[in-house]
Amino acid sequence: MKFTAKELAEVLKGTVEGDPQASASTFAKIEHGKPGQLCFFANPKYEQYVYTSKASILLVNKDFTPKQPVTPTLVRVENAYSALADLLDYVKAQGKSYRRHRGRCRIALSAKIGRKVWIGDFVTVGKKAVIGDGTRISDNVTIGDNVRIGEKCIIYPGVHIFADTVIGDRTILHAGCIIGDDGFGNAPQPDGSWKKIEHVGNVVIGNDVEVGSNTCIDKAPMESTVIADGVRIDNLCQIAHNVVVGKNTAMAAQTGIAGSAVIGENCILAGQVGIVGHIKIADRTTVGAKSGVIGNVRKSGEVLFGTPAITHKTYLKAYAKFKAAGEE
Repeated sequence: MKFTAKELAEVLKGTVEGDPQASASTFAKIEHGKPGQLCFFANPKYEQYVYTSKASILLVNKDFTPKQPVTPTLVRVENAYSALADLLDYVKAQGKSYRRHRGRCRIALSAKIGRKVWIGDFVTVGKKAVIGDGTRISDNVTIGDNVRIGEKCIIYPGVHIFADTVIGDRTILHAGCIIGDDGFGNAPQPDGSWKKIEHVGNVVIGNDVEVGSNTCIDKAPMESTVIADGVRIDNLCQIAHNVVVGKNTAMAAQTGIAGSAVIGENCILAGQVGIVGHIKIADRTTVGAKSGVIGNVRKSGEVLFGTPAITHKTYLKAYAKFKAAGEE
């Protein structure tokens, strides 16, 4: 898609500084910008590239004051980083087409498909499933019986959504993720064997959630595993049965949360964090990479690190002593 600086400013409610007819058709990092490309500048550490970039259009914050001459046409917005996300959404929307492809799909007669729903090849939609308006379902997706998917969702290839799952509006499920499979529930028997615990609950995912590739969210044996509005889950994460993840919490790759843990709102879990089951973590908790949380976190706003996880300040003090002892 090709757009001018003037058109860009209208979409993003910004202003143009330079040639309003300057045009771009591709995107690039600011350090790689060439004619015909759009770049953005939001992080002060990259300011040096503002003055060397050859990009046609540069998206910048409204209050940015150049210290040297700038080649690209500037489009000034309130927040360049946020505006870039809006622009990418706009560009993607322009390229959308819609179809209801039944030829190579299996769609139950009792399923309800909304308006302008795009369905790829080899998709299975179960009995009494409901898919909201404007949702896009890619190839090789399985949607079980009684699943409800909201409006304007994006379901990428190879996603499997098991029966009774509920998904809100504008949620994105990336390739290969599995939503609503059985949790890891087994009862020990007197002879040392294990008896599988049947899971009859479901998974409930809110609005504006994004789930990364090959992430698994298990259904509950009873009631629901809940992912609240605005949650961001990276690739290769494991969310066990009956877990509750609060609004706007984000977790990086390979994070694992054991059964019945409750994660507060606006938490950040870095890569490879492990959280044991049946604990509660307060709102706005940050857990550093490869940390293991084994007990309740009652105070909101804590920064934790280590295994078992302790406050970051305490961890640094302990680490200094460990390091000193090792050098003796």
